Amino acid sequence: MKIGILAVQGDFAAHADMLRRLGAEPVEVRTAADLSGCAGLILPGGESTTQLQFLQEEGLYEAIKKFAAEGRGVFGTCAGAILLATKVLHPAQDSLGLLDMTVFRNGYGRQVASDIFFGDSKLSDEPLEMVFIRAPIIERVGDGAETLAQYAGKPALVQDGNILAATFHPELTTDTTVHEHFLKMLGDGTERNAGKRSTAIGDKSSNEVLEPKAS
Repeated sequence: MKIGILAVQGDFAAHADMLRRLGAEPVEVRTAADLSGCAGLILPGGESTTQLQFLQEEGLYEAIKKFAAEGRGVFGTCAGAILLATKVLHPAQDSLGLLDMTVFRNGYGRQVASDIFFGDSKLSDEPLEMVFIRAPIIERVGDGAETLAQYAGKPALVQDGNILAATFHPELTTDTTVHEHFLKMLGDGTERNAGKRSTAIGDKSSNEVLEPKAS
């Protein structure tokens, strides 16, 4: 299975390594033509405004929206989650608007890559490893989306049909759970195309809590 990764900035190489571990073939995406033959696309971390400008200048903005409309999966992490949201705050900016949610940029402050936290997840009985680096906070999730994981009472992993967004960096941990779920989405037409309503998840996060703050 070929999975595209937007290869403009950020940690796209770490996503590629994770995909190879799971038997998928990563494809670096820098043009709309690079999406050809890809079953899914990952929008990695980085700087969302820089990435958005690149998408618009290189014709990828509309190409990705078409890619998603065709039922192919799109997975955004950190800045990628910001690009997927329908509404972005702090400050406001345009986005692809593929997932009905409101995100608050840099909500967790300026953590470094060594900060690993654990949140509650529907994907596993074990706590999910989460790395937050200037991460956004999801303030609102639309009725059609499902919260798959949360940290400190806030949604951290959200899915609506073929669109998946994480405020953290699963590719910077040893935990393959989130990428495994994305690949399963791509191989399971029922799960991929069926949006589910959000349900509350009990908060079992670690004792150390990241408090939202401006940066």
